[in-house]
Amino acid sequence: MQRFASTKKRNMKIVLTGSIGNIGKPLTKELVEKGHAVTVITSKTDRQQEIEALGATAAIGSTQDAEFLTATFKGADIVYLVEIWEVVGSLFDKEIDFLEGMRQIGRNYKQAVEQSGVKQIVHLSSIGAHAEKGFGMLSVHHDVETILNQLPNDVSIKFMRPVNFYTNLYRSMQTIKEQSAIVANYGGDEKEPWVSPLDIASVIAEEMEKYFTGRTFRYIASDEISPNEVAALVGEAIHNKDLKWIAIEDEQLLNGMLGFGLNPEMAKGLVEMGTAQRSGTLYEDFYLNKPILGKVKFKDFVKEFAQAFNQK
Repeated sequence: MQRFASTKKRNMKIVLTGSIGNIGKPLTKELVEKGHAVTVITSKTDRQQEIEALGATAAIGSTQDAEFLTATFKGADIVYLVEIWEVVGSLFDKEIDFLEGMRQIGRNYKQAVEQSGVKQIVHLSSIGAHAEKGFGMLSVHHDVETILNQLPNDVSIKFMRPVNFYTNLYRSMQTIKEQSAIVANYGGDEKEPWVSPLDIASVIAEEMEKYFTGRTFRYIASDEISPNEVAALVGEAIHNKDLKWIAIEDEQLLNGMLGFGLNPEMAKGLVEMGTAQRSGTLYEDFYLNKPILGKVKFKDFVKEFAQAFNQK
């Protein structure tokens, strides 16, 4: 993978998809502070005031609307693209084909980039995107990268591939409260990479001010920590010395998620992703292209987690 020296460019017009969540909000703030004209796409009108308070412009519309995207992208120097599962529909809707929904957003992006004339793209992909299959729900990011790679050669793309988000632990809040456990189909003492959304935002902002050329990728990680260490640090932060990370069988996890009402396709994809984590195959390409770790360590995040835990 090629790396290029930083060259700061001022007053760029940048369009961000993904609204102002865990990544979008700090990214918007940093880009505005650096002097760029930022437009944030959101499907929620109630986000407009918050976006404008950050110094950005809100564009109200959907990533499922290619014509809206085309109109919003026109005149931009850089467009940041991200697909969000929840945009496709409720994760508990058993009839939705989420993988196809994500691929369709990718096709909408491709169409909008071609028709708007944008030449510089930063795409938030994921670990697991390097392979066509074997990583469950993460493999859809390979599909979207493939769609975007069909853009004309004069469109430069930087694929950002973050690892497991710290914030994904919020999904375990209920089992932590009720069972003193983080439950998955993998576990143990083998360290694996994790990432803070703040570090993802920082890397994206950094890449936007570097030269664009061709198609490149960059993994993003903040820390390396084992499941058992995660449980110990979270337990210490919430004052629960009994908290454990419990590894269960694939079938047991699948049945649990199906019983909870999760979309079957998503449930199967999560189980397959965990299987790849357990075997270590998910991280093979990451370690072949290992990045410098970010600033926000897991010990920093658990303070935030504990605060949220105690508020609920």
